[in-house]
Amino acid sequence: MDLIHGEMKLIDWQDDKKWSDRFIPFIKPILGLYLIGEATQEDDKNKNTDLIVFKMDAVRIACRIRRYSYYKKYNDEFTIRNTRPSNNKSELAKIIEGWGDYLFYGFSNKEEDKLLKWSLFDLKVFRLWFNREIIKQKGQMPAIQKNNNDNSSDFFAFKINNLPIEFIIASKDEKFFNPSIPSQT
Repeated sequence: MDLIHGEMKLIDWQDDKKWSDRFIPFIKPILGLYLIGEATQEDDKNKNTDLIVFKMDAVRIACRIRRYSYYKKYNDEFTIRNTRPSNNKSELAKIIEGWGDYLFYGFSNKEEDKLLKWSLFDLKVFRLWFNREIIKQKGQMPAIQKNNNDNSSDFFAFKINNLPIEFIIASKDEKFFNPSIPSQT
């Protein structure tokens, strides 16, 4: 629930998605910097190629943007949802099953019109680390389980520094020069 004009309002999945999807036009160029490369001179000369996408089959990227209010306290972690009231398969279950290649994770600025911090994570590295940790810790989750303030779902918070360095493909922690995000209608 969010406090809106003094009243509690339950925020559902569609509200969350609508809010975070406003950042997609600014996430796409960032991903292009890391998932598209320049062709070799030979490819340019002989194969009519200037740019190469690093993978030819579908590349699946999960995107999660958190509100500014969480930045100071939680900017050293990332969260993955474990449950929703709908009982649909959770983000964590889908990741562990092998879905998703990358996770784009960020925090909005106070005005919610720019990205203050973002990271691009490799979910293949996460899966391998996660499974090793579960075995090493004899079934214990290598994260802290938390509930949303309105108890509408729970999630696991993972400390970024606990994962291998290869997990982080790219990260930027400063006021990022995005043009303003269009207001929500």
